[in-house]
Amino acid sequence: MNPSKISESEWSVMEALWERAPLTASEVAKALHERTGWAENTVRTLLTRLVEKNVIHASDGSPRLFSPAVSRAECVQAEGSSFMARFFQGAAQPLLVHFARNAHLTPEEVQELKRVLDESIESQSH
Repeated sequence: MNPSKISESEWSVMEALWERAPLTASEVAKALHERTGWAENTVRTLLTRLVEKNVIHASDGSPRLFSPAVSRAECVQAEGSSFMARFFQGAAQPLLVHFARNAHLTPEEVQELKRVLDESIESQSH
C-alpha cells in the first residue's frame, strides 16, 4: 500500500469514501457527478485502480461496497512526504520557508505553526 501514488482523480474518489463509506460504485458516481461530470464507468475504473493499490476495500457481495483501507491522515502524510522528497530533496526547512513566504497565512495560522514548531523542538530535546 502506497498512498502517495494516488492520482488527483483517485483522490476525489477517496474523498467521497472518507466522507461516507461504505458506498456502491453507483453511489460514489452520484456523489461525484455534479462536481466532476464523470460517468459511472469512469468511477468504476478509478475504484478498480484504488482496490489494486490496496487503498480501498471492496466487499464480495452484490452490489459491491467500497470503503477506505487507509485514513485521510495517512494519505496526507504520504503525499506530504512524497512532495517534500520530490521538490525539496527531503528537507523540511526549505519546504516550511517556501510555504511561510507564499501561503498568505492568517495570524491564527501563524500562531498554530509556531506552536507546532515549538512542540517539535521540545520533543527533539527529550
